[in-house]
Amino acid sequence: MCGRYVLHRPLRDWHQELLIPPVTEDMFPFDWPPANYNIAPTTDVVCVYVDAEVPQVRVPILQRWGLVPFWADDLSIGNRMINARSETVADKPSFRSAMKRRRCLIPADGYYEWKKLGKTKQPYYIHDPDSVIAMAGLWEENTKVSPDGSPIRTCTIITTRANSMTGQVHDRMPVIIEPDDQTEWLDPANDDVESLQQLFEPAQDERLAMHPVPRAVGNVRNKGPHLIQPTAPN
Repeated sequence: MCGRYVLHRPLRDWHQELLIPPVTEDMFPFDWPPANYNIAPTTDVVCVYVDAEVPQVRVPILQRWGLVPFWADDLSIGNRMINARSETVADKPSFRSAMKRRRCLIPADGYYEWKKLGKTKQPYYIHDPDSVIAMAGLWEENTKVSPDGSPIRTCTIITTRANSMTGQVHDRMPVIIEPDDQTEWLDPANDDVESLQQLFEPAQDERLAMHPVPRAVGNVRNKGPHLIQPTAPN
């Protein structure tokens, strides 16, 4: 699974990597989104999607992490839907509609996984040293879970089997959509689910790096850059 991740660079530093139009202070503050070294479920997170009415423009917005299906009437259902398994995402009622029509990219500088060491777990930071990674996501809009009926947008991160490197820590990893595949993934007119599922292969080992980090990341109240600094496993 992917239950914690990092996005510490502001949009102005990576918008070109995801082909988002030039960022100005009028559009977004230059420090948006705020650096967060310990992004946890139920947090509002940055998602990049394409509006069906303006299909040539990629738009970054905030959405609550933990997908709430459009038919659900309880916001807390999203707490159990922070991830969607690539093997079943096209079939499960909670995700299949979004898989066809509401796909997004969730940018990250990296993510955390925990390796079991006896009775304890050692956290590792997994990242691309050279760029943001674009995790495959789905989004939904629900008007039933807010008291006033206003729409609430939520998202989930799709996971796949780990590659041989990250598999040393955990058996799952986020699906990373490579730049050449992002237009296909984001296209709201593309409902060829079978073709899209071909994008769910694990990232190549050489794409990523990983190292052990302080156990302090296990506490969601800890947010600083020290969380991604290498440490000796213990």
